[in-house]
Parts: sequence; C-alpha cells; structure tokens
Amino acid sequence: MDRGVAVGLTAIAGGLVAMQAPVNSKLGKTVGTFTAASISFVVGTAILLAITALSGSKVDLSGVPKLPWYYLTGGLLGAAYVTTVLVSVRTLGAGGVTAATIAGQLSTAVVLDRLGAFGLPEKPVTAGRLVGVALLAAGVFLVVRE
Repeated sequence: MDRGVAVGLTAIAGGLVAMQAPVNSKLGKTVGTFTAASISFVVGTAILLAITALSGSKVDLSGVPKLPWYYLTGGLLGAAYVTTVLVSVRTLGAGGVTAATIAGQLSTAVVLDRLGAFGLPEKPVTAGRLVGVALLAAGVFLVVRE
C-alpha cells in the first residue's frame, strides 16, 4: 500500500476512534458502563464476522494454539481502552481523551519499537522521537487543562 494512502486511511480511522468515546459514553449513561462496553464489542464482533464471511477469506485457526498467550490479549486490551474512555470522556471531553490516547499510544510504541517487542523490528530511541513524545505530552496538557 502506498504510504500516503496508509496515512490517510489511518487518519480516518483515528477520527472514528475520536467519535467512539462520546458515542459509547452516551450509551453508558443510558444502559450502564459495562453494559455499554459489552454492547460495543458485540456489535463490533458481529460486523467483523460479517466482513470475514463476505470477504470469502478462509478461516484457519490451526496456528492459534502455537502462539504465546499474549498474542491473544488484543480483545482484553481493547476492552480496557473502551471501558476507560467510556468513563473518562465525561471529564476530559473527546479532545482530551483523544490527545491522551495518542500520547499513550506513541509513548508505548516508542518503547515497543526500541525493544523489538512482539516481532517488531528494533528501532532506536532518537532525539526526534523523544521530542515527538514530549510535544504530544505538552499537547495533552494544553487540551485538558481547561
């Protein structure tokens, strides 16, 4: 995939994530926090199952038992995120939640890259990367301080 297309699609997906927190928060105020998170995952699971079925992709789970356990925690990580932002968006707003999310993602990603964790190629922690993380931290401060 072309790098520009990849950036564009990822930016659009990021916009959808920014919408997710306030949508789930309103649902949470109506049905309760954990029920809302559960509904979110049930709807997402149904959509993904439909996409899988319609894509004609062959479903092959034979390699799953050979994976280390931590490669199966994606749903757990997503549930922790969805449940946390469902509540924190009421305090921080969509901008604050998005800013804090991105800062946390980048900070963690820089560490994962440095360690070569989960099969990633190792990348050094450079001054530019540290400045990027610091600028995001400053951005979070500016967005949430009011």
